[in-house]
Amino acid sequence: MPTGRFGLIKVGGKDATVIGDDVKVGQAAPDFTVHTLDWSVKRGLADTAGKVRIIAAVPSLDTDVCDRETRRFNQEAAALSKDIVIEVISTDLPYTQKRWCGAAGVDQVMVLSDHMAAEFSEKYGVLIMERRICRRAVFVIGRDNKVAYAAYMPVLGDEPNYAEVIGAAKKALG
Repeated sequence: MPTGRFGLIKVGGKDATVIGDDVKVGQAAPDFTVHTLDWSVKRGLADTAGKVRIIAAVPSLDTDVCDRETRRFNQEAAALSKDIVIEVISTDLPYTQKRWCGAAGVDQVMVLSDHMAAEFSEKYGVLIMERRICRRAVFVIGRDNKVAYAAYMPVLGDEPNYAEVIGAAKKALG
C-alpha cells in the first residue's frame, strides 16, 4: 500500500495528501503503465528502453502552467538527440489530451494519461488524493533505468528549471 503524506502541498489553499513516496536520484526508476492518446497501453520505461527519458508530471494540460510547460518541453524536444524521449503525464483523459495536443500543435513529446490506475502517479509520489491529479514534478531516467534527476515543485504553479532538466538529460546521455 502506497504511503499517504498529508500537508506536503496545498491545493486550493488547503493542505492535500500526496500518495506514494518521492523517488530519489540513484535509485532504480519504477516502470509503470499509462495510456496513449488512442487509449493504447504503454509501459513508460520498457517501451523506451535504451533511451534517456525526461518525464514531466503535470496536474492538467488545461491549466496555464501545464500548457506552458508542455509547449516548452515540446519546443526543447525538437533540438534534442533522438536518444532523449520526453513524456508528459497527467491524469487527464486521453481524448482530452488528444484534443489539447491538436490545438496546441504539440507533436514532439509523448503526452500520456495516468487516468485509469494512477500507477505512475503512485510509484513516483505525485498523486494528490483529494483531486486525483498529479503534483508537478520532473524526472530524468538514464538508459540504465536509474533516476538521474528528480525535482518536485513545492507549489503546483511553479515551473521546473528547464535548463537544469535538459542539462541532466544531456549528462545522462553521456
